[in-house]
Amino acid sequence: MDQRTRSGVAGGVLLILLGLLFLAYQFMPGRLDWFSGENSWPLIIVAVGLFLLIFGLIVNAPGMAVPASILAGIGLLLYWQNATGDWASWAYAWTLIPGFVGVGVLLNGLLGGSKMREALDGGFWLILISLTMFAIFSAFFQGPNLFGPYLPVLLIVLGLLLLIRSIVKR
Repeated sequence: MDQRTRSGVAGGVLLILLGLLFLAYQFMPGRLDWFSGENSWPLIIVAVGLFLLIFGLIVNAPGMAVPASILAGIGLLLYWQNATGDWASWAYAWTLIPGFVGVGVLLNGLLGGSKMREALDGGFWLILISLTMFAIFSAFFQGPNLFGPYLPVLLIVLGLLLLIRSIVKR
């Protein structure tokens, strides 16, 4: 099957699945209440991310895992912020986006889009850097409540890991 045929099949299957979801909502509105309401709009962003991931799998484009992970991650982040009303956390929550890229890189490697070792290494470090930035920025904006008295030790350990990695690679 050529690429154009696969893309058409993927698009058709995804549209059928979306139609079935809307049909199920019409016939069983009580079963899908978790998807309706004022707190559910970010789930649409998560669904678009999942759609991209499934589409990438169907058309054999594992690189789609990266934008899919970014969208799904941002959607989940917005869902949490919308549910808690903590919109001010966006001042430091944006630092999680490189981590979402790292998850996509890991998925890309697992799905065969790139060399597994490079994908694991790159994805792991993106996630680690993202979580470190999140810890630092959240400490500035929220105080060191997230990790308590362990934040300095955590930063020292992460710094040592980065230093050792830099020296050993050379």
